[in-house]
Parts: sequence; C-alpha cells; structure tokens
Amino acid sequence: MSDPIKVFLTEDEMPRQWYNLQADLPHPMPPPVDREGKPVTPDMLAPVFPMNLVEQEMCTDRWVDIPEPVLEKLRLWRPSPLCRARNLEAALDTPAKIYYKNEGVSPAGSHKPNTAVAQVYYNKVAGIKHLTTETGAGQWGSALAMACRLFGLDCRVYMVRISFDQKPFRKMMMQVWGAECIASPSTRTQAGRTILEQMPDTPGSLGIAISEAIEDAVTSKDTRYSLGSVLNHVLLHQTVIGLEAQKQCEKIGVYPDVVIGCAGGGSNFAGLAFPFVCDRIHGKDVRVMAVEPSACPRLTRAPYVYDSGDVAMMTPLLPMNSLGHTFVPPPIHAGGLRYHGMAPLVCHALREGLIEAHAIPQLECYEAAVQWARTEGFIPAPETAHALAAAVREARRAQDEGKERVILLNWSGHGLMDLTGYEAYLSGALTNYELTDEEMARSLKSIEGLPKPPGA
Repeated sequence: MSDPIKVFLTEDEMPRQWYNLQADLPHPMPPPVDREGKPVTPDMLAPVFPMNLVEQEMCTDRWVDIPEPVLEKLRLWRPSPLCRARNLEAALDTPAKIYYKNEGVSPAGSHKPNTAVAQVYYNKVAGIKHLTTETGAGQWGSALAMACRLFGLDCRVYMVRISFDQKPFRKMMMQVWGAECIASPSTRTQAGRTILEQMPDTPGSLGIAISEAIEDAVTSKDTRYSLGSVLNHVLLHQTVIGLEAQKQCEKIGVYPDVVIGCAGGGSNFAGLAFPFVCDRIHGKDVRVMAVEPSACPRLTRAPYVYDSGDVAMMTPLLPMNSLGHTFVPPPIHAGGLRYHGMAPLVCHALREGLIEAHAIPQLECYEAAVQWARTEGFIPAPETAHALAAAVREARRAQDEGKERVILLNWSGHGLMDLTGYEAYLSGALTNYELTDEEMARSLKSIEGLPKPPGA
C-alpha cells in the first residue's frame, strides 16, 4: 500500500474552502476595464452575474468558504481519485512516475461541474430562475444543465456550431437534464443574426456563443449568464482539484516535479495548478505547465492585451493573451480549447514567471490519447489529450536524462462523447493545423484602438 494505483480521500477530507491565487501574487493583476480604460465596477457586472458571484470575482482573500449546499452536491462525485498511470509508464519505459487526477468521474464526465454547481447555487439564492451559457465541446453545457436540474433552474445553452454537429451526444446529455441546446451562431439573437449575415457558413466560435448567451441573459427576465472558464470566480471554484491532489500526494509521500493541465479558457489547468503555484511562490521547486493547441496559441504566441471575451464586445475588456475577439478558430476536435483568449489569472501567472506554456499539434495529442486508452483503459477527451501529450514528452525526457521525475496531470474529462474525433484520427482524416502569422495579424486588427494593460 506504500505505492498504490489509486489514492482516495474520504468525504470528511474534502476541502471546505476554495483557494484564491490573487492573495499570493507577487504583483497584483490589472483590473478589467471598459472601452475608455476605466476599471469596471461591481454594478457594471450586475446585469450579467448575481452580485454574490461579482463579489467573488473581485475578491482577493486567500480562502473562500464553500457553502454547505454546494459541498452536498459536490459529494456526489468528490473527492475524485488520484491515480498512477503504471501501464503507460511501462509502455514508455520511463523512470518517471505519472499521476493523474481523474475528473472524469463526475456525472457530466469532466471537471466542469465543480464550478457549475457553485454558480447555480449562488444564482438560486440570488433569486435567479433562468441561466444562459455557451459551450464548445459540450462539457460545460452539460455540466451546467446537470447543475441547474439539481437546483431547479432553467438552462439554455448556445453550443458552437461545429461542436453541435460533431458531438450530438453532448447535446442529448443537456436535453436529458432538461436544458435547451441551440447551435451558435443562431437566429435567436441579434449577435447571431449579424454573424450569419456576414459568414453564413461559419463553424462558430466560443466568442460568438458567449455574445449570444450574454445578449439572451441581459434581455430576459430573471435571467443571468454563467461562464464555464476564464473568470476569477470560475477558477476559484476549480481549486478543489489541486487542494485534494495536495492531500493525496501527502498521503503517499510524493510531491510532483511538474504539474500539467490543458488550457482552453484556463479553468481545469488553474484548478489543479494554482494550489501548486502557491507552493512555488513560497519556495517549492515545482514546474507548472499549461498546454494549448498549436491551432489556438494564446499563451505561446498571442500578445498580452486588453480584449473582450466575446465577438460582440458585451463583456468588459480583460487583461489577457488574446488572438483578437473576432478570431474564428479552425474546427479542431478539441472543441473546449477553441477560444481566442485565456483566463486573466493564468496570463498574469505566466507573465510573473510562475508557470510555463507549451503548444502541441492535435495529431501528437491524439497519438498520446490512443496510447493512454490502450495502456490505462480510459478514453480521454481531446482537450485532456493535450495534457497527456505533454506528460509523454516529460516522461521521455526523464528517460533520456535517466532521471526519476514525478509528473502530475489533470485528467480533465473522458472522451466517450468525442469518438468522432478518434474515428477521424484512426482513419487518417485528421491533420495538424498551425495558425499562420497572416491569420493572427488579421484577427488582431479587432483590438486596435483598445486600451493597453500596464507593462504590455
């Protein structure tokens, strides 16, 4: 039992507080601003979010208590197991030890319910009856649909069209939980109609779907908008992952040399990584790695700017690495990673030198995912595959150097609803896509004239 394959915590050992990285940052993060560059005030966010979540968004306390009704729902699947990927280690013939936090055990099959349950609870106690949101691959939409059902709220999801077509079973999951799922861009909103007039064959994007969901929320009664990534309060809720992982590592007497998470908007990465970033700030020798697709290289290639989180610029301007809010990503199968920007807290951590960023093409990710499935059994989501590909790289580096290394990654979700991507990979129909400098320059034109964050 000194070196188990699975490490469990009891429900009594679940974290009772979320961890807020803002309390330990060496330098404070620039605030969100309006188009004139003035800091956003809480009342400006009130039409979109309930005030209790606005307060969390702007909170800089190190610890935030988790309400008991939220803990009660989280106990349906938490604590999640920490597992050792022994079979993959053997296949790679590596001296590295590979551990993963299995977030695929949630009812929706990913890490997303960690914040969905919290957000729905806070909306319910604020008197909200309906929630709108966007979703890429469908993991967030299905998580919010489930959470709304658990708390008795209505849910409407705008799903990026290419994922709506590629992943019909995610849509069905949302419908089973009682949510309405709409392909975006749609004719339901002015933002959607405008995009369809300009680009009738667009595959859609998270930026477009966000515009539609926010427009729907602010024009409907007793309705607010819910976001599955990017914002501070979302990342806060996800830190249960890393806090649990720290306890589990302590139980077996190991500590990671490198912590890895895939990065789309930043929530699953931050959820595992931020408690370890805190350790790094306070002297621990740990590398923290965010992995993104080379088709959407925000952290690795995009400039640090103030930009809107959506195409119609209905959100405040956020300080983040961005490809420009009009960016429409290629239809890669990692739908949850197809976003033009990145969580401001993740971007700030990168600028502070607290984390590192890597971009990996999708064929290498699918190769790692298939190898994982054929050794460890579980079929990972295409998003998760990016973290797996990075872990394989680290394991091979340990082999080349002849050094032991402890690798910890976030297995952020299963891929049982994403088998069309695997079919394309196995049939040879899938190709890599590298964003060209010309394409990036075109999309970055949308941020011309916007305020610039300090030091950018």
